[in-house]
Amino acid sequence: MAPSQLAIVGAGPRGIGVLERLSANAAELLGPAGLVVHLIDPFPPGAGRIWRYEQSPLLRMNSMAEDVTMFTDDSVTMTGPVRSGPSLWQWAQEVRNGRIGYDVPADLRDELDALRGTSFPTRRLTSAYLDWVYRHVLAGLPRGIEVVEHRTRVTRIDGTRVWLAGVAEPLDADAVVLTVGHLDADPGSVERELAGFAARHGLAYYPAGYTADVDYEHVAPGEPVLVRGFGLAFVDLMLLLTEGRGGRFTERAGGLVYQRSGAEPVLHIGSRRGVPYHAKPGYRLQGAPLELPRFFDQARVAELLARERHLDFRADVWPHVAKELAWGYYSELFTGHPSRVLVPFAEFARGFAAFDWDSGEMQALVRRAVPAEEDRLDLDRLDRPLAGLRFGSAEEFGKYLRSYVEADLARRADARYSADLGAFMALLSVYQQMPALMASGRLDVSDVDGWWHGFFSYYASGPPPRRLHELLALHQAGVVSFLGADVRISLGEDGFVASSGSFPGSVTARTLIEARLPPPSVSRASDGLLAQLRGAGELAEERVRDLPSGLIHTRVSDGRLLDALGRPQPRRFALGPHTSARSAAAFTRPRTNGPSFRQNDAAAREILRVVREPRDGVAE
Repeated sequence: MAPSQLAIVGAGPRGIGVLERLSANAAELLGPAGLVVHLIDPFPPGAGRIWRYEQSPLLRMNSMAEDVTMFTDDSVTMTGPVRSGPSLWQWAQEVRNGRIGYDVPADLRDELDALRGTSFPTRRLTSAYLDWVYRHVLAGLPRGIEVVEHRTRVTRIDGTRVWLAGVAEPLDADAVVLTVGHLDADPGSVERELAGFAARHGLAYYPAGYTADVDYEHVAPGEPVLVRGFGLAFVDLMLLLTEGRGGRFTERAGGLVYQRSGAEPVLHIGSRRGVPYHAKPGYRLQGAPLELPRFFDQARVAELLARERHLDFRADVWPHVAKELAWGYYSELFTGHPSRVLVPFAEFARGFAAFDWDSGEMQALVRRAVPAEEDRLDLDRLDRPLAGLRFGSAEEFGKYLRSYVEADLARRADARYSADLGAFMALLSVYQQMPALMASGRLDVSDVDGWWHGFFSYYASGPPPRRLHELLALHQAGVVSFLGADVRISLGEDGFVASSGSFPGSVTARTLIEARLPPPSVSRASDGLLAQLRGAGELAEERVRDLPSGLIHTRVSDGRLLDALGRPQPRRFALGPHTSARSAAAFTRPRTNGPSFRQNDAAAREILRVVREPRDGVAE
């Protein structure tokens, strides 16, 4: 009997995660004929495109080494067995002491030796970890599973025939899994307008894209450049156009100082909020273990869905989300810093549970229990820190923003403010509950994939603190200036013109860079395979309340791909951040019941059942 054939299109962390779950569930579900898994990706298995070794050594993760794992643990609520393994930090320790044999590239040895649990690894070191994970999974494959690598692209899929670039005959697969990661998108109407204006006037316009893949070689030294976006893509851009061009950061008594190379442009940065993402906290929780989720758990989600009507995010969902964030925050404040509160935690917790979020009673409780205003959680101010502020000049605003960033860095480095980490952990907990609400079709796409996802990224997915110190050094050196909040781009006779709501005046430049990833869009996906499947009606864009979300439409329970009519396809699956499952990231923190682990396990178990069926069989 010939073994079954499975094609996994995309061999980055998600594809390898599926392979690991196939291996883990094989003892229960693998058919007697066995299984050949075809891993298809032009980039190295494990790391894939985003985490490939061949990228700038300046680029780092925005997660600490101890918070990155590719392995399940007993916190994961899944049917399949747990297969434990080391986090990136544990792996580094084991490699250093010789308990894990791995040939680390010579240019990573110093970083590996200096790495700590709270370090932010380079993407290159992360690539080495992912390469080892892949090799570890291969070494642990049970009898009956074979893996075949194909370092190429898939050009089209007909039924379950998978056509590879440069190969005459297709793979005849029993099932196909798309783990294609982020969706590159062709420019939208606004971007096309800006690109057309640039082409007609001899200007330069860089649309949204993955920063490490964009060629900024033609951005001239000393040239003023408008940058729209203040998140992680901007941080990467900032480094590539400064230190990446020969500049140097040095430690001085007064802090970090930047020494120009003369090859840098001058970056004028602005965004909707007008401030950078919050730096990652540099401390651990100081108090009792957090009880999460408490106010936005599965029972709360079930209660919301039982209302059987359209849900308004702000009115119906946000009060429970906000209460969960505040619960994480105040739990840590009361148990970790009892000298800064005036009532016992048990008394506060009873009142907190009884009162509605932001009600007069809850506000009074917080004022009575938490005397210092700086110790009270203000989510509105957190979301829009520049709201209602107007400055007389760019210089005045620049001084204010420096003080804002300095205060953020001080707070994120001082364990006295570990309540912020309590809110951070609650935010991660809340994010896990959102897919079930979105799958119901009761919420507007713009609320969850727009504002909510932006708030999550801004608060919980910020850069290492070092990056904001570098930002301040670049500002001090005159290489960076700040445009403010609610940035507007207009088209002028001399180029692109940027203005904002933070101060009067404008800045004109001949170059505009969109420092952000493109939003997911199946309808504008630039990948030829996705376009082919979409054109054939075999891949569709999710629609929520009849509005497109941009995501690949899948059945959330098992990752099965849905066609243009909403029908589950019997032998095709898709997993990743830009599917209906909305998993937040490639990795998860240990012991946090990571959604991607749960999704990978459910899909792998379904795939193992499907590939055992006759081709004309339909899995339900």
